[in-house]
Amino acid sequence: MFDLDAYLSRIQLPARVTLDAEGLQRLQRAHRLAIPFENLDVALGRAIAIDTDAVFAKLVTARRGGFCFEHNRLFGDSLAALGFAARPLLARVWLNATATPPLNHAATLVTIEGQDWLADAGFGGSYSPAMPLVDGAESSAPDGARFRLEKDAELGWQLLRDGPAATSDGRSAGPGWQRQYSFTLDEVGDDDLAAGNAWACTSPDSRFTRLAVVSLPLPAGFASLTDRLYRRRAGDTQTESEITDPRVYRLRLSLMFGIDLTGEEVAALGLF
Repeated sequence: MFDLDAYLSRIQLPARVTLDAEGLQRLQRAHRLAIPFENLDVALGRAIAIDTDAVFAKLVTARRGGFCFEHNRLFGDSLAALGFAARPLLARVWLNATATPPLNHAATLVTIEGQDWLADAGFGGSYSPAMPLVDGAESSAPDGARFRLEKDAELGWQLLRDGPAATSDGRSAGPGWQRQYSFTLDEVGDDDLAAGNAWACTSPDSRFTRLAVVSLPLPAGFASLTDRLYRRRAGDTQTESEITDPRVYRLRLSLMFGIDLTGEEVAALGLF
């Protein structure tokens, strides 16, 4: 069951947000700063359930993170509890894609006073602000990156990013507009989400079956851990290093990302 007060405590919001664009931005930003993006349960061979009860138990009660299907389920439940009009979307992630990718990403469509907005509390590649669904709309993230929405005759809508690679999980190419993902406004049901989640968790072509991925936006930067590669940028300070000791990996997970795994779980990731 979704508990709004417990959720707001988890994302460190002292009060409910207003039902407008500013409130949507505040809610999404607080969610992303507080709850990490991660696929460690996939790497540990655990099934990922994306129903309300399972996601709330993991991301709020157990204070873990999750990937897009988990984040945007929780975020969508919070929007509904607050009184926003919202529904899920499915998208194709184009970062480093060499062919047309499957519908392997979940996002959220929010309607405020007749205007549709793209909101996304679960994109692990970087921090994209909520944006009005208007062709050519642009927005700036707190880390200095810019985002643009464009309507494409074949793909539907596209989200593009222009910003430093250091405030991404490493897949962004750096300065210059780069397509992040594309999506349509087709209705998405629970079975559609389940199919996308199953592909992400089990396909040998999925990034999440090949890598252990963790990321978290910072107030003015970004931190990521891809297998043993740790990257962090905060303001003008940038760090990149390979972790060679499982004890350091476990400590980094806890101190930077707020994820507490046992030594046995870290060993089971197979990184060392």
